Amino acid sequence: MVFREIAKDPGSRARTGVFTTDHGEVRTPIFMPVGTVGSVKGVYHRDLKEDVKAEIILGNTYHLYLRPGLDTLKKVGGLHKFENWDRPILTDSGGFQVFSLTKIRKITEEGCRFQSHIDGSRHTFTPENNVDTQRVIGADIMMALDECCPGDADEKYAAKSLKLTQGWLERYFKHFCETEPLYGYNQVMFPIIQGCVYPELRKRAVDHAVSLVGDSEAVGGFAIGGLAVGEPTEKMYEMLEQINRECAIIIVSHDVAEVLNNVKHIACVNHHLHYHDTADMPREKLEEHFLNV
Repeated sequence: MVFREIAKDPGSRARTGVFTTDHGEVRTPIFMPVGTVGSVKGVYHRDLKEDVKAEIILGNTYHLYLRPGLDTLKKVGGLHKFENWDRPILTDSGGFQVFSLTKIRKITEEGCRFQSHIDGSRHTFTPENNVDTQRVIGADIMMALDECCPGDADEKYAAKSLKLTQGWLERYFKHFCETEPLYGYNQVMFPIIQGCVYPELRKRAVDHAVSLVGDSEAVGGFAIGGLAVGEPTEKMYEMLEQINRECAIIIVSHDVAEVLNNVKHIACVNHHLHYHDTADMPREKLEEHFLNV
């Protein structure tokens, strides 16, 4: 995967760009519809392409692993053919779904053991078999297996969780580099930066991931994980502010009051785009623009 910068804001780190996969180009920033088990619910592919103009969609490893299952996906030649989608696909590792199964999963250094929410059958994700699973699914972009730390965890637990995720990343990266795509096109992986709401842990996660993967062509980028998973709202925005010192962040919300408190620029979208280069404006005025653009 190749990323090419198109434009950059001289007053910040905001930028637009294009990354190229074997299934086509994706212009960033991008809205990525979620097709959990191989389809975006309630939307035809024709509408995704022509109306939504989706350039990439997301699939979920946990759900696809359970249903339709790896045997079916491998027989048809991967998720692209299974859902008749000829553009890029990204899959998460399933880590968040396992995190949400609090009462029916166990996390160890080996990996995570869990029970299916469908029939109660028992399964295990390790960094190695998670790579193999996503190879069978065949996504263009594969997310590394990580533990999604609870948003309200104390720093001691968050540090322990990060250490576990770092160990998994080392094994995931190694196995990814030792295996090949199954369907004749290239795949890349993204390490996931964890650390809960603790800036020092986030920095530690970044340093470790960058040092581990270097300039490897196996890695297409880095993902920020573990936000909006139960932490207090003010903590989430505090963490976003920390990250925003290094890169631009786009927040999509219908909560006008929250937006005014946490952004520098505002764009209202309602049939047309109305841009405000400042958040220093009355809430009533912004709501008027938002509702009547």
